[in-house]
Amino acid sequence: MGVKVLPDVGDVAENLGVTGILGVVLLPVFLPVLAGVGKPIAKGIIKGGIIFYEKSRGAIAEVGETWEDIVAEARAELGESRMKSAEPIEETQA
Repeated sequence: MGVKVLPDVGDVAENLGVTGILGVVLLPVFLPVLAGVGKPIAKGIIKGGIIFYEKSRGAIAEVGETWEDIVAEARAELGESRMKSAEPIEETQA
């Protein structure tokens, strides 16, 4: 007896069933149709993503600038409160 490299055609057909066999046979017919329909859909999704990115990039920049302004104001207020709470340095005369 030799080693089986390829499965039996009967076993494959039995495991796939009618639906699987039809799918394998009709795949070359439907693949170009699906590709023709899928390409415009994919391009539309990509275009929408690019537009969303460009619009959100401006909004994110505005939020970043606002955040930087708030942080700068908070640091300035901390600096003012530290200056007010600091005790004056007394000079000693010798």
